Amino acid sequence: MKKKKNTFERPGQKSKPSTDKFSRFKLYIEYEGTRYSGWQKQNNARTVQGELVKACRQIFDDGFLDLQGSGRTDSGVHALCQVAHLDANTVLAPEIIKLKINDLLPHDINILEVEKTNKNFHARHSAVSRSYIYQISKRRTAFGKNFVWWIKDELDFDLMKKASELFVGLHDFSSFSDEDPEEKSTKVLIDDIRLKEEGDLFLLRIIGSHFIWKMVRRIVGVLVEVGRWRKTEKDILFYLNNKSNEPARFTAPPSGLFLERVYYDNDVVKKDFNSLLLIDKFLRQ
Repeated sequence: MKKKKNTFERPGQKSKPSTDKFSRFKLYIEYEGTRYSGWQKQNNARTVQGELVKACRQIFDDGFLDLQGSGRTDSGVHALCQVAHLDANTVLAPEIIKLKINDLLPHDINILEVEKTNKNFHARHSAVSRSYIYQISKRRTAFGKNFVWWIKDELDFDLMKKASELFVGLHDFSSFSDEDPEEKSTKVLIDDIRLKEEGDLFLLRIIGSHFIWKMVRRIVGVLVEVGRWRKTEKDILFYLNNKSNEPARFTAPPSGLFLERVYYDNDVVKKDFNSLLLIDKFLRQ
């Protein structure tokens, strides 16, 4: 006679959900980061990942669930197209998942698209590069405060543009970041950095393998000091070749920073870029 398996469970004990039959989905997400303490879920703060997980829990009935982003964004930083992967035990179609999650999200987080993907895809580890855009306003704005850094001083745009080229290539950016136990290396490969003027805006776009904590905001801050004639290319070279705490003093505010896109194999990088959201209407006139 076959021996029966012991299926006894203690009172109140639930059996663990199966994790071998989940489906993986690729999510494209936009958000305004003003009200959030960054992307990454935290116990005592409101975050973008936390809001997404909370919404998903209501849809997938507290079964097996995992949601991972392509990387962190700082408190107050925005995203035009963050990428995450979602693992869930579900037979729902991607379009239905998108609609259901969006119905539960606050107004400043939006799922742009959901695609079913294979289980080898990982939002962070499969990414080959990321791009950020930073917006500096040359005038005070009543409508774009959450999306720009307004600088009263006149900036030498050509000087900033020339100095920005020093960041291209593989460099140690330890001077441009605070210590972070989750980062194993402070070396980052910058593929491209460009500056352009649009009306009352200075735009900076930077593409790199990845970005460490506060790195983009400190690059912007140092370039602004160059534009003010307070720092030179020689200072930038010193920061790249020596550990210095000075760039921390020039950290640009998060309001002007946007994660533009996350790139994966075979994605084409667009060369052109423009100002973002409603700011285009008010600051390009």
